[in-house]
Amino acid sequence: MPLNRRKFLGTSAATGVGVAVTGAAVAPSTASASVAHGSGKPARRTRRYSFTVLGTTDLHGNVFNWDYFTDKEFDDKDHNDVGLAKISTLVNRVRKEKGRRNTLLIDAGDTIQGTQLSYYYAKVDPITARRGPVHPMAQAMNAIGYDAAALGNHEFNYGIPVLRKFEEQCDFPLLGANALDAKTQRPAFPPYFMKRLRTPHGRDVKVAVLGLTNPGIAIWDKANVQGKMTFPGLEEQAAKWVPRLRSMGADVVIVSAHSGSSGTSSYGDQLPYVENAAGLVAEQVPGIDAILVGHAHTEIPEYFVENKKTGKKVVLSEPLKWGQRLTLFDFDLVWSKGRWTVEKVGAKVLNSNTVEEDRKVTRLLADEHKKVVAYVNQVIGTSTAAMSTAEGPVKDVAIIDLINLVQRETVAEALKGGAYASLPVLSQASCFSRTAQIPAGEVTIRDAAGLYPFENTLEARLLTGAQVKEYLEFSARYYVRTPAGGPVDPAKLTNADGIPDYNYDAVSGLTYEIDIAKPVGSRIVNVQFEGRELDPKAEFVLAVNNYRASGGGNFPHIAKAKQLWANSEEIRNTIIGWVKAKGTVDPGQFASVDWKLTRDGMPVF
Repeated sequence: MPLNRRKFLGTSAATGVGVAVTGAAVAPSTASASVAHGSGKPARRTRRYSFTVLGTTDLHGNVFNWDYFTDKEFDDKDHNDVGLAKISTLVNRVRKEKGRRNTLLIDAGDTIQGTQLSYYYAKVDPITARRGPVHPMAQAMNAIGYDAAALGNHEFNYGIPVLRKFEEQCDFPLLGANALDAKTQRPAFPPYFMKRLRTPHGRDVKVAVLGLTNPGIAIWDKANVQGKMTFPGLEEQAAKWVPRLRSMGADVVIVSAHSGSSGTSSYGDQLPYVENAAGLVAEQVPGIDAILVGHAHTEIPEYFVENKKTGKKVVLSEPLKWGQRLTLFDFDLVWSKGRWTVEKVGAKVLNSNTVEEDRKVTRLLADEHKKVVAYVNQVIGTSTAAMSTAEGPVKDVAIIDLINLVQRETVAEALKGGAYASLPVLSQASCFSRTAQIPAGEVTIRDAAGLYPFENTLEARLLTGAQVKEYLEFSARYYVRTPAGGPVDPAKLTNADGIPDYNYDAVSGLTYEIDIAKPVGSRIVNVQFEGRELDPKAEFVLAVNNYRASGGGNFPHIAKAKQLWANSEEIRNTIIGWVKAKGTVDPGQFASVDWKLTRDGMPVF
């Protein structure tokens, strides 16, 4: 499908999306005067102006403070709240305090994937249909009055046509200076947005927002973007665009980057670009005043990085995901030598759990919310027993076995009659949520979907026994080394070195032990296949999600392994379809303890 750049190509790739002008009847500014030495006359007045940039990131389809997987108001152990309705209330308060025309509102990406609300309008009642609906995130963000948003990697999960339709429905530009047309190597989306802020001094402030997205899109959503778009590194593109923005008269340059600040990557050497590069951009590219950080799902209220070339400190801030926080960048400018310069900039975050939802937003999308609640509560089968992921990170639990069972059966069926039909099928699965559960009795769509909150699809890759063991060793880094004999606190056994739950894989089809008293790299012991020691040279098929198969998590061998099969249906829907077809889920038929934690050979539990 040719790329639809109608919204962008009204201007050239070199000129971005133009300049919006906003005025201020009363601006938060000062004009100070002092007495010239020895003259008794006042010196020239110093012109000052202040404004605020508000920022969100990783909204992931959250409009309401609602959890569609539990069918109740969202809550977590820290009692955070989520959603654009809460963000709207915070934004309104800041605008009232600062003056609306002295504020900008931007986002750092990952907007249209993550909840059943966003899934419904991409797949069940898609916005791409003829006379289709307007995406709830577009409706909410338009109503709140966003000025610009960077593209996130999850924007590409549903394919470019859905993204382009969402782009059409937004009253603000989606920015991606490093999202390039594969044929022309020109920006496929507007690289930047520029806005004039009118001051009381007759001298406008030109604020430029440069949007950068994640180069990992090229592998995570290879099926959707290959041959259509390329995604070079953030530092490279920032170095190209920031000087242009300055030459175009930008007084302030802000980067909205869907890229964490740590300088690390989760996908290894699959691409020559850094995934979490926001800190490197600040360090290497002169001329940036502030960076709104996204992608990493961490909270960074204020973080300064010194630019190596200029010595100037650049402020970074990352508000917590799903609308739990709102970043505020406060800029103080001074008129000097014929132009505005940034005298001071700081950042902080506001917590959305301190305010009520904006009724304007909740009323606007009440019908969409009701439709999705009805959809996810459809009964698709029954379960003979309750299952939960609560202990999934430390024990082999039935609910993860269910995911692996569905994946193994699906792959085995797909390979029937082919060259690899005789090979044994293994399967990997992660504990994506520690609160997912299948109740005893009726099973709904939301119950099944809660096991797999991501839009991952299923693949089959060819591995040897030796490669499988190395894969397991890598996965076992997730556990904190714990000596034998001492007490065990399950809450402190996992997430070593910050490894998230979704980057720990349990593999079914084998039996093995993870000795957490041993150092990383030598923890996998007693690996057996069908009761015998694992043959390093034996071949296996691994049922694996596309994120892992593409190199996500940097697991060894898998990204370069031969692909035997792949499909485009989300694993979540495969699970839902499996439950519908079976009618009854009976853990007694598939639950087994294939792996366990040990210390010097003794079981931890």
